[in-house]
Amino acid sequence: MSTPPPLAGGAHGPDALRPLLATTLDALCQGATARRGPLPAGGPAAVTDRLRTAALPLLPEHGEGAETALRTLVHALAEGTADPADPLCAAHLHCPPLAVAAAADLAASALNPSMDSWDQAPAASALEALLTRTLTALIHENGDALVTTGGTEANQLALLLAREHPTTQDPPRLLIGANAHHSLARATWLLGLPAPHVIPTPTGTLDPAALDEALTTLADRPGTPLVAATAGTTDAGLIDPLDDIADVCATHTARLHIDAAYGAGLLFSDARKHLVHGIHRADTVTLDLHKFGWQPAAAGLLAVREPTDLTALTHSADYLNADDDTEAGLPDLLGRSLRTTRRPDILKIAVTLKALGRQGLGALVDHVCDRAHELAALIDKHPRLELHATPTISTVLFRPTDADDHDIARLRRHLLDLGAAVLGRADLAGQRWLKATLLNPHTRTEDLTELLARVDHHHPAPTTPHPTEGTTRR
Repeated sequence: MSTPPPLAGGAHGPDALRPLLATTLDALCQGATARRGPLPAGGPAAVTDRLRTAALPLLPEHGEGAETALRTLVHALAEGTADPADPLCAAHLHCPPLAVAAAADLAASALNPSMDSWDQAPAASALEALLTRTLTALIHENGDALVTTGGTEANQLALLLAREHPTTQDPPRLLIGANAHHSLARATWLLGLPAPHVIPTPTGTLDPAALDEALTTLADRPGTPLVAATAGTTDAGLIDPLDDIADVCATHTARLHIDAAYGAGLLFSDARKHLVHGIHRADTVTLDLHKFGWQPAAAGLLAVREPTDLTALTHSADYLNADDDTEAGLPDLLGRSLRTTRRPDILKIAVTLKALGRQGLGALVDHVCDRAHELAALIDKHPRLELHATPTISTVLFRPTDADDHDIARLRRHLLDLGAAVLGRADLAGQRWLKATLLNPHTRTEDLTELLARVDHHHPAPTTPHPTEGTTRR
């Protein structure tokens, strides 16, 4: 029998990783050079063809070896990626990760602890307890938090905890604004709850008076009301009036969840944390640090004001948390998630917090928010572009002044096909807008100017792009 391939862990793991890391890093660099921009040119068909040419066969009869496989596929992925580290890749709430966080994530992968029992993750379980309390203290002084895969899982858990709360007699009634994240409505379906009551949000944020009226109208119906507010909407980065909404919830004895997957990062900033004033009054809060925390995905949390709420997740499996082991002092991790096997995503977060500190993270938050205001000012002065509104966080909506909704959609796709820019789209105030979400702390003024120049140059977009258009450079 031939010698098995080396492992990443153990005393000899680092020696095995070093040459492979060099190959990986070279392939990342060469792939990015071949891409030459924020995303690959040519659209889905061209990207798929290039990837297939590089990747196949994926399961050869005899392997090609670690270095060849790494070099080939990492290069192909890097060449074919939409790179959030490129300043012209600004469509989504998808941040470029910090190098220190990515390096820590490598260590987590190499050690591979599983966070479902203490004997698989002794130090990682202790670190998770420290991290969750540290981050929760930004919101709730004596609260707790669960580590999640992101905002969707955190929102689902928030509804589950509301459903299982001891005071809940009937299934909770969820009230959301039309601006709420889609995962909340989907969570009601997943958990077998009544469909949410959706309150129109013509201004883009949830109006406390409209919420009060809705709660009054629904007062005679069974079920404890559960209100979900938003701190950082996906379309425009808007923040609901959290304090006023908390007042309305208190009046109606309604439970309050705040989806702050985007906006919770403002808590790091002394200059901007006032934007989420009132967040501490929520029963549960969604945080997502692979949005506004510069972490590799996944890096989500659900903070809870009352740690006892988490007892609803208590679950026993003798091979993981036998009663006598728990009584003997081994921590019970199975009630910390609905997942069983889960990786220690807390390591990269903890390393980042320790490396940068609150002030360092706050400076990153302030930088991207300042750049968003700068971009908005450039748009406002541009003779052929229209700004939707002054940004609240770091999302900027704009459009060519002579464009209709179909023009906006075509222009966005044309820029994608050319590999020239990655912009999102949002329908707000009865119109469609291009969306730039600035999360790259290395973005410069000249990058913003170049982004607008490409939008201006390629508008109007052709109805049917020329078949060779995507192979030429911008």
